[in-house]
Amino acid sequence: MTVTVAIDAMGGDHGPAVTVPAALAFLDACAGARAILVGSAEAIDAALGTADASRRARIDVQPASEVVTMDEKPADALRRKKDSSMRVAINLVKEGRADACVSAGNTGALMAIARFVLKTLPGIDRPAIASQLPTRKGVVTALDLGANVNCTAEQLVQFAAMGSALCAAVSGIERPRVGLLNIGVEDIKGNELVKEASERLKQSGLNFYGNIEGDDIYKGTTDVVVCDGFVGNVALKTSEGLAQMLAEFLKTEFMRNPLTKLSAAIAWPVLRAFRARVDPRRHNGATLVGLKGVVVKSHGSADVMSFTHALVKAHAEVTHRVLEQIAARIAAMPAAALSAPLPSAATVPAADA
Repeated sequence: MTVTVAIDAMGGDHGPAVTVPAALAFLDACAGARAILVGSAEAIDAALGTADASRRARIDVQPASEVVTMDEKPADALRRKKDSSMRVAINLVKEGRADACVSAGNTGALMAIARFVLKTLPGIDRPAIASQLPTRKGVVTALDLGANVNCTAEQLVQFAAMGSALCAAVSGIERPRVGLLNIGVEDIKGNELVKEASERLKQSGLNFYGNIEGDDIYKGTTDVVVCDGFVGNVALKTSEGLAQMLAEFLKTEFMRNPLTKLSAAIAWPVLRAFRARVDPRRHNGATLVGLKGVVVKSHGSADVMSFTHALVKAHAEVTHRVLEQIAARIAAMPAAALSAPLPSAATVPAADA
């Protein structure tokens, strides 16, 4: 199966200096894949440099005269920049010339443009941002990580179905365990939104584990973690900040004096393995699930290795037919999970955490 990925070559903090070398690395990693680099033809050609003919033959360049800046308002990017590299890359998916789009550009603009151009799958109210996070047991698929600050219980159930399908397709887990992020595992804990979502998830036909707490994310208690975008984004950014702080603490302690430096040299193989295991670049690439097309958002500050992982992730989602699996799970979901009256247990007053 030949998979073609449209790449917003101008997006992110580094533009073609990162996206073009990453595209070449992606072609090496995925035999038979093709890439369409979208943006300034002059800048892309310069970045391609002396790339060998065999890889150049698998790359097309699609000119685009505009760039969406990282601080641009999504509405402005949608209305005023119809020839931006981001918009043109997404249009290629809409037109069927590409199977997926990857961008390191403005997240809000990418979501707005992708939703406007591609539309959502049947049964999906809003797309969500999903990504894989490392755990003690492997990885967990978490969503929503920032696309929807305010959600309904029905939308949380939709997120659960999409996350379950994504996990099943990419990780090969037939019935992923779905956890609802809450302030406690008991049914009486949480706000009304979470309680109602819990009741609906029990009727969804998904493999619903129940409520989980924040520490369960990295324990690997479940295969999928569901929450609204406000909670998810705070949890994600807190985790990233903690990881950076611990890395800095470790480096400071090892560099404290000659003896600790010697200890660092002795421990270097362990430190290198640890760094590789928790390296966020290996998990770069968040999927905008729920759209009629595969769209992957890379970190804006991604380096070549990070952006390559995002491209490989997009390729895997196309290969594993994630869109078809999401549509099938939503279609098979009982109506009771989304619209039927709920039992009175869902309206029990919130308890203290």
